[in-house]
Amino acid sequence: MSALALGALGVVFGDIGTSPLYAVRECFHGLHAIALNEANVLGVVSLIFWSLLIVVGVKYVTFILRADNHGEGGIFALLALLPARGTPGDDLGPKIRAAIVLAAVFGSALLYGEGIITPAVSVLSAVEGLSVATTALEPAVLPITCVILLGLFLIQKHGTGRIGSLFGPVMILWFLTLGGLGLLHIVQTPRIVEAINPLHAAHFFRANGLHGMVVLGSVVLCITGCEALYADMGHFGRRAIRLSWNGLVLPALLLNYFGQGALLLASPSAASNPFFLMAPTALLYPLVALATVATIIASQAMISGAFSLTQQAIQLGYCPRMRIVHTSGQERGQIYIPMVNYAIMLGCLGLVLSFQESSRLAGAYGIAVTATMTITSIAYFLVSTGRWRWKPYKAALLVALFLLFDVSFLGTNLLKLADGGWITLTIALCISLLMSTWKRGRAELAAKSRTSRLPIDIFIGDVGTFKPHRVPGTAVFMTLSDQGTPVTLLHHFKHNKVLHETVLLLTVRSANDPTVPESERVEITSLDHGFYRIIARYGFMETPHVPDILRLARERGVSADPAATTFFLGRETILPSGPAHMREWRKRLFAFISRNAGRPTTFFGIPPSRTVELGSMVEL
Repeated sequence: MSALALGALGVVFGDIGTSPLYAVRECFHGLHAIALNEANVLGVVSLIFWSLLIVVGVKYVTFILRADNHGEGGIFALLALLPARGTPGDDLGPKIRAAIVLAAVFGSALLYGEGIITPAVSVLSAVEGLSVATTALEPAVLPITCVILLGLFLIQKHGTGRIGSLFGPVMILWFLTLGGLGLLHIVQTPRIVEAINPLHAAHFFRANGLHGMVVLGSVVLCITGCEALYADMGHFGRRAIRLSWNGLVLPALLLNYFGQGALLLASPSAASNPFFLMAPTALLYPLVALATVATIIASQAMISGAFSLTQQAIQLGYCPRMRIVHTSGQERGQIYIPMVNYAIMLGCLGLVLSFQESSRLAGAYGIAVTATMTITSIAYFLVSTGRWRWKPYKAALLVALFLLFDVSFLGTNLLKLADGGWITLTIALCISLLMSTWKRGRAELAAKSRTSRLPIDIFIGDVGTFKPHRVPGTAVFMTLSDQGTPVTLLHHFKHNKVLHETVLLLTVRSANDPTVPESERVEITSLDHGFYRIIARYGFMETPHVPDILRLARERGVSADPAATTFFLGRETILPSGPAHMREWRKRLFAFISRNAGRPTTFFGIPPSRTVELGSMVEL
């Protein structure tokens, strides 16, 4: 348990653990800074204290972590916990269910936005500590940040296994440093402890009105990374995460935030960068180095999370196939997706070069976090009442407390749309559009295929009657549907007039569970005359591998010699002139995505030298 808790420090708490670099500074020195006086300092620190306790401690650590899908967490895992249509507990109408799914897709798209912003704002904030040491280094801040980010993304292809073992010890040093620096200033100005009283937060809003609400959009930066607690539950387990949070992370963060408040009470001029000005001059350069390493670890966690999220989206049908590289032979979750990696890299570098200061970037940060938190709260209510059969009023009381914080934070961040928040929403809307278009297009394509398919029993009956020439070996026809005769099989037989001795009709399905045991992986049905239908099930956190499926089939008596097997794949050319219920521009977008989707041979691990592709045109 202690080893898991140690590992969780870097991966799970890297983002929230580096928030002290900029959260307090944005309240008193950002674009919407509040007047620096004792009442405002006590009010801001009180807001941070209660946000960490309620949002992170109560909502996520205590309750949300209970919503695990066979040990896995994250917004897609939470979505999969909703009662299936027509099952007990399903009180959702079609429109409500569609709205929930759309909200979950938008929430996942927001996490991509957070994955782009987190490395940019975190690393830039850390490197800006150099300008605190000496103004002579100020021109070097931007180039150094870009070099660090570039190096971070270029090493992703080598995997995180080797450097991952260093995450925990480095983050222990980081959190101990946070706590030590904060305690030093709390002892010097102990009256900051009064901020524990929530009345200071109430007085803050009463005294500052709308401006106080705008500053709340900066306070939310102290809880960035909440979704990582839930999304990474499968890697470490809820007990390890709770142990790390209660044993080290929460005390260190509180000490540091209270310490920054104490520094501001004693030295208001420190508002320009209270985190680095907490440190003695002799320790400033080592602190900048440690902060930079900590932000790299936090960024690594977000990048790895984006890879996992993409894998889940592919398996659940919201994303086209992409090349997935498994960087470890032991750890299933260690993957690398080149397209996602370089897209995030370009986004990060573009943000850094465009905004140039972490304060300006912070305006784009809060919306992604708070919108995802709000969606998670609503989904949690539906899961608790639908799946766990909680009394609605009990669930409503709890979720109302969550939404009090979530909606307040989201509303105040929407006030910062013009300051950079529009970037996050634009990224999320574009990704949501791509995801929903792909899902809808594939559904329309499957529906069209079902209506035009020849029943498999008729085809096999004709084979038994006319006895076409059979050649030695095995043919595998991959098909989306487990009904009817695959179009690729009909085209192959029409043009070549022969069939293999063994014909396998293979369908790969995605389960609502994160993983599927190997004993339950394949379902084989004999269809006579050497035909077999194989249905393979994979969890949404797994990548299908056809050679493994054939190995399991051979163990059950199906003839599938790898050296004598040919794979037949279909490649559709989408024509947007059909009767499908989609707008023409979405049909064209779907056709474009389909043309540029990853090759199935790479995604499914099929040997290209033993693959035959048969093209067809489909009017959608």
